[in-house]
Amino acid sequence: MLATANPLFSCSNSSFLLQATNPSPIKLQSLATPFTTFSPHGKFTLANFAKASRFLAPVGFPLTKHLLGQCSCLKLPSILQSEFGLMYSFFAEMGFNEKESGLLLEQNPALKSASFDSIRARVLLLESVGIKGVELYHLIDKSPDVLTAKEIVPLIHFVLNDLEGKVEPAQLRRLLIATVPRFLAGFDEKVKLLIKRGIPQEKIVHVLNNVNLTKALSLKSIEEIEKTVTYLSRFGGVDIIVRRPMILNFDLDTQLIPRVELLKEISGGDEDATGIVLHKLPAILSYSVKHTGGHVELLRSFAGLTDPQIFKIFSVFPNVVSASKERKLRPRIEFLKQCGLSSDEIFKFLTKAPVFLGLSFEDNLVHKLVVLVKIGYENGTKELAAAMGAASRTSCENLQNVIGLFLSYGLTYADILAMSKKHPQILQYKCGALEEKLEFLIEEMGREVRELLSFPAFLGYNLDERIKHRYEVKKLTVGEGMSINKLLSVSDDRFLNQKQKKKPIPEGQSERMMKVG
Repeated sequence: MLATANPLFSCSNSSFLLQATNPSPIKLQSLATPFTTFSPHGKFTLANFAKASRFLAPVGFPLTKHLLGQCSCLKLPSILQSEFGLMYSFFAEMGFNEKESGLLLEQNPALKSASFDSIRARVLLLESVGIKGVELYHLIDKSPDVLTAKEIVPLIHFVLNDLEGKVEPAQLRRLLIATVPRFLAGFDEKVKLLIKRGIPQEKIVHVLNNVNLTKALSLKSIEEIEKTVTYLSRFGGVDIIVRRPMILNFDLDTQLIPRVELLKEISGGDEDATGIVLHKLPAILSYSVKHTGGHVELLRSFAGLTDPQIFKIFSVFPNVVSASKERKLRPRIEFLKQCGLSSDEIFKFLTKAPVFLGLSFEDNLVHKLVVLVKIGYENGTKELAAAMGAASRTSCENLQNVIGLFLSYGLTYADILAMSKKHPQILQYKCGALEEKLEFLIEEMGREVRELLSFPAFLGYNLDERIKHRYEVKKLTVGEGMSINKLLSVSDDRFLNQKQKKKPIPEGQSERMMKVG
C-alpha cells in the first residue's frame, strides 16, 4: 500500500512524503496491531497523536509538527485529522480497504461525525455477542448505522444480560442488517411479553433463534404480538409456538387466521380437534390456504372423500399436506382405485397406512411392489392394496428380511402369501421380533411352524406379556397341546375368568397331557 494512497495524505503537495527520507515507494506500517493498546481519550493532542504514529506514518518517518503542517491542506483541525487517521486504521483492522473506509465515512454523516472512541466501543459491544471477524465486516458494510444508532446499545445489553448472550450471532447479524434501527426499540418488551404469555424462560432463546426476528418481533407492535398469541391460545397457544417458532413470522389476519379457519372448516368447526392437528404438526401453518385447499379438493373430488374423512386423515397424518398433489397424491389414489377400492375403502386404507401417500415411488414403493408380486400377489386386487398398506409401514430391507426368515423356516412363497392375505401385518413386523416368536413357538411350545398358516396373527402378539405368560399359565391346566388361537385371541377378562375356574392338574397327570399336535 503506497503512502500516497491514504486519503489522509491525498493533498496536492503529498509528494513531500515520497521525497522525505526515501525516494522509493513507502509502505504504511502493518495494521495488524490490535487497537486494544489504545486508551480512551477525551481530547486528542499532539502528544497522544504521536503514540498512534505507527498506524499513520511511513516506516522510519516520525510524525512531527512539520508533517502535521504538510497535511494542513486537508482543511481539518489536527484533532479531526488524528481521529480520521485512527478511524481509517481501525476499519483496516476489520478488513476495509481505504476506498471502502472512505465511502463509509462519506456516505454516513453520523459515522463521520462520531468520535473514534464511540466507534471502537460500539465494535467491542458487537463483538461481545459473537459478531466478529468477517461477519462483523459484512454487518458494518451492509448496515453501517449499527456503529452509531442509539437503539443498538439497549438491544445488545438485553441480549447479554437478560438472555445470557445465548442468541446466535448469525440471528443478531441478520436482525441488524434487515431492520431499520428505529424498529429495534422495544425489542426487549416484546420478548418479555412472550414470556409473560407462557413461553418458558428456558425456551425463549430457542424461539428467538428459530424465527425471523425482523418479521416476528421488530416490525410488529406489542399489540399485534399480543393478538397473535391470544388467537393461537384457542388451539394450543404457546406450545405450538415453542414447537414451531416461525409461526410468529406470519401475519395474523392475512396468513394465520385463514389457514387455521380452513382446518376448522373441514373439522366441522371443532376447535379442539383443530388444535390436535396443529399440535401434531405446527408446520402445517406454513402452507398457504391455496396449497392446503388444493389437497383437500383433490381428496374430495378424486378420492371421493367427505370433509370428516379428510379431516380424519389430516388428524392421523397431517404431513399429507407436504406431499405433492400431482407426483404423489393423485398416482397413489389412482393405484388404490385400480385395485378396486371404493371411496370408503380408500378412507380406511389411508387411516391405517397414511404414509403410503408420502413415500417415494422410485426409492421405496416400487421395490416393495416387486417383492409382493414375487410371492404371488396379483396386480389390481384388494389383497395387493392391503399388502402394500402393511409394507408401507416398514422398510424395504426389513420386508425382504421377513420374507427370507419365513423361507429359512421351511415356508414357501405360497405359504407366505396365504398368511399375509389373512394377516397382512406380518409383512410389517420387525424381523428380529418375528424370529424370537418363531423360536419360542418351535423350541419352547413344541409346535410346528405350519400352524401359523391357520393363525398367522400369533406373530402379532407381545412375546413376554401375552404369549409366554398365557402359555405358562395354561400349560398347567390344559397341557402343551392347546390351540394357539384359543390361547391368545380371547380377551384378558375372559382369560382371567378361565384361569380362576380351572384347577391345577394333579401331579403325575400332566405327563399324560403332553402335546397332541
